[in-house]
Amino acid sequence: MEKSNIKTSAFGLAKGVQLQSEDSFDVKHFNNGKTVAVLCDGVGSAKEGREASQKVVNHIISGFENSPDDWDIPQTLSHLIKSINSILFHKSESEYGNPQMVTTLTAVIIEGNRLYGANVGDSRIYLVRDNNLKQLSLDHSLNGTNALTKAIGLQPEIEPYYFENNLKENDFILMASDGLYSELTDREIIDHMPMMANGLVKYLNRKVHENLRDDASAIILKFIENIEHREIREPLEIPENLNIGDEVDGYKLLKPLALNMRTWLVEKNNNKVVMKFPPASARESREELLTFSRETLYSIEINHKLFPRAYIPENRKYKYYLIEFLEGKNLLEYLNNNKFISTNDAIELLKILLEGSAYLLKRNLLHGDIKPENIIRLNIDGSFKIVDFGSIVEIFSLNSRAGTPSYLAPERFNNSPISESTEIFAIGVTIYKLLTDKFPYGEIEPFQNPTFHKNPEAPSKINRAVPVWLDYLILRMVHRDYKIRYKHFSEINYDLKHTENIKDIFSSQAPLLQRDPLKFYKIAFWSAIFLNIFQAIYK
Repeated sequence: MEKSNIKTSAFGLAKGVQLQSEDSFDVKHFNNGKTVAVLCDGVGSAKEGREASQKVVNHIISGFENSPDDWDIPQTLSHLIKSINSILFHKSESEYGNPQMVTTLTAVIIEGNRLYGANVGDSRIYLVRDNNLKQLSLDHSLNGTNALTKAIGLQPEIEPYYFENNLKENDFILMASDGLYSELTDREIIDHMPMMANGLVKYLNRKVHENLRDDASAIILKFIENIEHREIREPLEIPENLNIGDEVDGYKLLKPLALNMRTWLVEKNNNKVVMKFPPASARESREELLTFSRETLYSIEINHKLFPRAYIPENRKYKYYLIEFLEGKNLLEYLNNNKFISTNDAIELLKILLEGSAYLLKRNLLHGDIKPENIIRLNIDGSFKIVDFGSIVEIFSLNSRAGTPSYLAPERFNNSPISESTEIFAIGVTIYKLLTDKFPYGEIEPFQNPTFHKNPEAPSKINRAVPVWLDYLILRMVHRDYKIRYKHFSEINYDLKHTENIKDIFSSQAPLLQRDPLKFYKIAFWSAIFLNIFQAIYK
């Protein structure tokens, strides 16, 4: 790790006799010369304020750790803040019906002597220079009250307050929750800055006789010396045309792996890898360039045995990223040569897809296009790998038709966001297809609006090797009603370990709501009308 020109400290205490604070914070120095500091104050009136503050801190720190070098800081900061805001808002809506994962945010990035910052809510960022205190952030609260007008997770979209400035030697940056700055005068803050975060927070605690009225947290960054900006790199070139035999940064292009000629099998020093370029149109379209940069960010962040490894080589002149080359066939090719996948393989694959999806979910990501074509069976040992980083999206993304139509959950055709439940539907359709060579609701063409009226046929009626309990599990995974469908990967994993307890949701003993939701709601609707008419007549 490079020697940093920043001295950092972070410290916080919980209010009163509480053992756990709603605040979260972290500071990291990275090898690319950046120092990133984030402090969040979870809103106490929300049920999950502490979890929200932790998620935001982790999201932004890890985002900067893994962001491509050619992303500028404002672009990265804006993307990370807006994405975690959307994630928390929709997660709250999904689980509680209203915002319950809400937090303030302050974020500071220092590169060379340049300061970048952003805030949402009423946690603050101060600059102390030449014995003077200046607030750099902007409070998003009603004057004289604690009522927030903006917070992360409060609304589906957010516009943070951003600022930039140059730092001078011996400048101090203070990031503070309102439980700290509201109890101290400007003079007290200035006088205790040299004591760094630990000293400042403990001074406040002594001042209030160890009975803090609110959680108090601080990050203090001291700018020690001027270091010039790292050399600004020229924008990476995006080649317009690519042909077999071309060389890109020493890699020889062997053959295209996609019809758009932007994904190639390449070779360098007898080592074969996959090279993926942005579309040529990204040279003129900032939105397409940003989309590819996000894909790159997600792909290099993933480090799990079920996915190929992706990375960016040093000193590249062109914009691309590299992916581990896997020798094998995708499972659609397998189906072309074999009628069905074996039941044992299907169960093993289901466990793998659940494990890989749960891994992504912990990073607020989902694959977005699970299907047989995006699963490779390796020649070397027959194991499975999940591929296609281009489809990976953040959970609760609203690009409603992302993915392949036949694998989309019904609610995705009505502009519902991608969720754990919709991913479960796609996994279920994938297993159904591999066991039957059919789709549960028939093949769906692009731009078609399917009705999903008819219940799927049980896989065992097409493939007698499928056990009844697996029938029940798959049919629940692909249920058209998300209220009946499995909601979490963990629920399916539990049932896979307790197959004797899996029930048939379409049996005559099951409630009508489970067997035929449409019929249930029709009966309920007409019953309500007849009841109202009866009451009106005999009132």
